[in-house]
Amino acid sequence: MTTIREASFELLRRHGITTVFGNPGSNELLFLKDFPEDFRYVLGLHEGAVMAMADGYAQASGQAPLVSLHSAAGTGTSMGVLANTVKSKSPVVVLSGQQVRSMVGQDVMVASADAAQLPKPLTKFSIEPLSPNDVVRSLAEAIHTANLHPKGPTHVSVPYDDWEHEAEDNDALTIRRAVVDASALSETQLAGLVRLIDAAESPVLVLGPEVDATHANEHAVRLAERLSAPVWIAPSPPRCPFPTTHPLFVGLLPANVAAINELLSAHDLVIVAGAPVFRYHHHHPGRYLAEGSALIHLSQDPAEIARAPFGDAFLAPVADTLSRLADSVAKRVASVPCRPHRAAGVDRPDRMHSDTVFRTITEVAPDDVIHVVESTSTADSFWSNTSIGAQGSFYSAAAGGLGFGLPAAVGIQLAQPERRVVASIGDGSANFGITGLWSAAQHKVPVVFVILRNETYGALVSFGRRLEAHCTPSFDLPGIDFVQIAQGYGVPAVSVSNESELRDALTCAFAATGPVLIEALTYHN
Repeated sequence: MTTIREASFELLRRHGITTVFGNPGSNELLFLKDFPEDFRYVLGLHEGAVMAMADGYAQASGQAPLVSLHSAAGTGTSMGVLANTVKSKSPVVVLSGQQVRSMVGQDVMVASADAAQLPKPLTKFSIEPLSPNDVVRSLAEAIHTANLHPKGPTHVSVPYDDWEHEAEDNDALTIRRAVVDASALSETQLAGLVRLIDAAESPVLVLGPEVDATHANEHAVRLAERLSAPVWIAPSPPRCPFPTTHPLFVGLLPANVAAINELLSAHDLVIVAGAPVFRYHHHHPGRYLAEGSALIHLSQDPAEIARAPFGDAFLAPVADTLSRLADSVAKRVASVPCRPHRAAGVDRPDRMHSDTVFRTITEVAPDDVIHVVESTSTADSFWSNTSIGAQGSFYSAAAGGLGFGLPAAVGIQLAQPERRVVASIGDGSANFGITGLWSAAQHKVPVVFVILRNETYGALVSFGRRLEAHCTPSFDLPGIDFVQIAQGYGVPAVSVSNESELRDALTCAFAATGPVLIEALTYHN
């Protein structure tokens, strides 16, 4: 007889979901029983780290991993990072355990009385099948839903006695089923869009993470060059959609209304592709767009389009639309925009400026290095001192919370073994996902972790100044020795305080075949 567990693994295999990130409890053991040899199980020490590893893997591979978590307690603990998978549009399939079916309503230990509701606000789809006979179909629906645009996380809760039930004959039909996500602008719609763009005197492009996620970077470059249009990256980017070394790249838009209006005011047409319009953060109110300017929004996310407060929108695949526009718009010639420069920071005798850290990483790292960044107070330093060219070369937290970066780097490196990953993480952020170091050590994942240790929550200090929030409690973080912590998890580590030491440490780290942690002593401006 074929069990529901065996049929479910065949379903996962059919969809290429053979990597499982997990932190199990008793409810998950019958699912993990007789674990198939062609599957890979990546154990994490904390559900948040598990979810972040899966999120990074999903983004970097473009494939949905399975996340196996315990019932309410485990799934609940993961939700801080689950929020990031929503904003990063990561096709993560979460499978949570549940008590035996006959006892769930009694609120016995490790039961979840309303399991589908727990992660529902943060998932595209969440279900607990009403019977064992619906487990395979429910899991298939979760997989299809996660992978349809806009991609995102889904969740299935399965009582653990279901796995031993006999699968139905019809489950084989469910397993074989394929779903194709295909839509595009009609020729008439495309022609109308081309006319709008060709009529503009001074178009500008604003690109977002969906460009990188759909491998549309080259199409964006072709369109920018065709239009001779300057290119901005949308505020607070979790991915890099355009090469930062390109002469048409002018920088990152700030995350507030007034500044965006000012920077885009010289253009009569703003083309936003693969980004929300806009994800503001700092409250500087004003008019959304300058008088006489128009905005066109291209996205595959209907909710993103519907909630935008201004501009005309086209719901269509970003990669296909950018490619067809690049082939269709009139070629024009304009002067190359002047990119603003900022003065480099100055090191102190015993600590480095963050500019030094990122500049040295750029100089030592391989040309195709992948950057994972979660150091919120040093964003200006990063973008001013690094060069990003190829698709899939930058990842950062999409939802604004902490705990994504360090473990996500492990998942990204697992998904991209032919490239090297360097994770630049603030010391405050590192503590939210520090257990990811253990998984990196156990699986010999060769991430170079650089912890920028300035011994404070720098972002909170900066916000406090901006908001004039005086006399707050201290946000300093003294006495955390990341070298000892890393070594305790099995990761070789070293502390550096100047550029020469950092350069030597990075050279050794990139030559290593396993993970290495570098504690870089810095200071907060």
